[in-house]
Amino acid sequence: MLNHHLVLERKETVAEGVVLLTLRDPEGRPLPEWEPGAHVDLVLREDLVRQYSLCGDPEDRSRLQLAVLREPESRGGSSHVHDVLAEGDSVHIRGPRNHFALERAKRYLFIAGGIGITPILPMLRAADASGADWQLVYGGRTRASMAFAEFLQQTYGKRVSIRPQDEYGLLDLPSLLGKPQRKTAVYCCGPEPLLAAVEAACEKWPSDALHVERFAPKERLAAGPRTTFEVELAQSGQTLKVSEDMSILEAVEGAGISVMTSCEEGICGTCETSVLSGQIDHRDSVLNDEERAAGDTMMICVSRAKSDRLVLDL
Repeated sequence: MLNHHLVLERKETVAEGVVLLTLRDPEGRPLPEWEPGAHVDLVLREDLVRQYSLCGDPEDRSRLQLAVLREPESRGGSSHVHDVLAEGDSVHIRGPRNHFALERAKRYLFIAGGIGITPILPMLRAADASGADWQLVYGGRTRASMAFAEFLQQTYGKRVSIRPQDEYGLLDLPSLLGKPQRKTAVYCCGPEPLLAAVEAACEKWPSDALHVERFAPKERLAAGPRTTFEVELAQSGQTLKVSEDMSILEAVEGAGISVMTSCEEGICGTCETSVLSGQIDHRDSVLNDEERAAGDTMMICVSRAKSDRLVLDL
């Protein structure tokens, strides 16, 4: 995993409220391999870490590219990128990691909302190179706010449908998803209302057809009851008590054990930890149903225990 200082070579505006960052190694060394759907942690300060999808070309090991939307209610990350970060600055990166990998399929339907186009971009290149049949439906507030829209239409033509809301209204999901399609993988990234609507529209599709990535925790996911339980750390031999008002991550860090962490909201996958025994109360927005059912990994920043005790590989 890359844990390195890169240089911001270029910062350019690519749509209203969206800047594209191009990062390179200061010594010209090749950057790590990554696959479509991957993201990195951008460490802006020690107390300010944000996750952004890689939107460049995985074949180009000389640079990494991230597109960052200025969030109206920014908690500091996007405003720092837009207002403080300048070309020539040193930028600390962690990753890449990938919980939104592009699986092999005969046909793909890509649905992007706003800045959710970023992880989709390299997927389109890969799908096109594989010879698969594919379609992109890309929605946004206005055409001017939709990054890469012109590039996509020029590059891929009729495979791409650009649907700004002020011209077309909301995306017509019933016509796109109303009838399940065989051997078709659906990939969706964007704001939570879009993801929730796509999930609802795909209820009759095969369970493994839909793949989503969230920029915010899934609503009501962490609203279940909170109980006290024990966590045994297999590597260190410690047993910790996790109280109702404490996360497993807080308990582990309180015991002096360092764990890689980032969002602490269950959306980035940084704190994913192997579970050796016990029943998990999954409250993350990363794992799919199959991974949850396996019961061998969890995000310790938000997920809890259904059993009285968990044994973690820490």
